[in-house]
Amino acid sequence: MSADGESWFILNASPSIHAQIAAFDGLWPSLSLGTPRRSPIAGIVLTNGDLDHCLGLFSLRESTPLVVYATDRVFQTLVDRNAIARTLQRFDGQLTHRRLELGMETALTLPSGAPSGLSVVARATAGKLPIHLDGTVPPSPEDCIGVWLREANNPRVAAYVSAAASLDGLRPALDEASLVFFDGTFWREDELIALRLGTSRASDMAHLPIGGERGSLAALADLPAARKIFIHINNTNPILDAESPERQAVLAAGWEIATDGLEVTL
Repeated sequence: MSADGESWFILNASPSIHAQIAAFDGLWPSLSLGTPRRSPIAGIVLTNGDLDHCLGLFSLRESTPLVVYATDRVFQTLVDRNAIARTLQRFDGQLTHRRLELGMETALTLPSGAPSGLSVVARATAGKLPIHLDGTVPPSPEDCIGVWLREANNPRVAAYVSAAASLDGLRPALDEASLVFFDGTFWREDELIALRLGTSRASDMAHLPIGGERGSLAALADLPAARKIFIHINNTNPILDAESPERQAVLAAGWEIATDGLEVTL
């Protein structure tokens, strides 16, 4: 996400971050002979500590400083309980933490310290501890968040919720958004079980399924957002099949399905 088209903020750092950077020239570093390489990535916003959301940080472990926006809980468990995080702390200023407080608006700043014109509000979602921390620390509301994004002088708000086991406490804030990116990981609560790919239900993994009487498609049927987009879609989800009835149901309800390279203007 960007306000000026030159400096960019990334929502989560997936293991495929190098491929994502290669596919979008706005994220390419400047390579001028005789001058230090400059990355246009001004910061990374983490919504939880799951590996599929933060492993890409370690692919960015070069000499360019990284600024990470995260709750205290996510940042502390990422750094304090992870020896590999030392690769991001080889020199002073290589890794900077900017705290996200639940319910508070946080301005995203450029490397120069100047305001970017973008801000986020972090809100707790019904999530869970990352698998690698399960049983080692007690759960916290800061373990999993959604972020509400705002651009200066723009009345519209974008909500980004990539993991939520329920809509408890979220609906009023979702109603404020003009653009909603929402957890579309699974279609069915027992999707992995039915396909014999696992023993966990969607809710066990902190994901509200799309389908069913209590799924997000029914629960958010009257969501007022102008655009509603399902994200974080697992490869078992039938909405990825262009011919499936599940995909047709999603489209008929006014939802979109995220694709690689999708660009959205707020």
